[in-house]
Amino acid sequence: MTTETLSRTSARRKYLSCPLLVVRQCQPSDRRIFFGYARNISRSGLYISTVNPREPGSRFDLEIPIPPLGHYVTCLCEVVWKRDFSPDSPYDPGMGMQFVDLDEEVAQAIDTWVLELQG
Repeated sequence: MTTETLSRTSARRKYLSCPLLVVRQCQPSDRRIFFGYARNISRSGLYISTVNPREPGSRFDLEIPIPPLGHYVTCLCEVVWKRDFSPDSPYDPGMGMQFVDLDEEVAQAIDTWVLELQG
C-alpha cells in the first residue's frame, strides 16, 4: 500500500469517541464471546483494541454494532495486521481487520455515519 493510498484510506476512517463492543460468534453453538473494542471503523474494516491480537490471515465471524442501523451486523472479518503489547509503545495493542462479506447497504450506512461524525 502506498503512502498516498494509506492517507486516503485513513481519511475515510473515524476514531470513535465511544468504542464499539465487538463479539465473536462461535459455531455450532451460536455462543457469543467478547472479542475486543472497535476503536475506529470504515467501510473496509475496523481496528480492534485487544491485549490478545490474533494472527494475520485468521478469520472470524464477528457481530459489530452499527449505531445508525440500530442493530448488530454479522460479518466475516480477516486479520490483516496486528500490534502486540509493548510497554515502550504509545499505541494500544490490537489488530486491523478487513470486512470480507459486508453487505453493500451496511457499507453505505458506515460511510454516511463516518461522514456525519467528521462533520
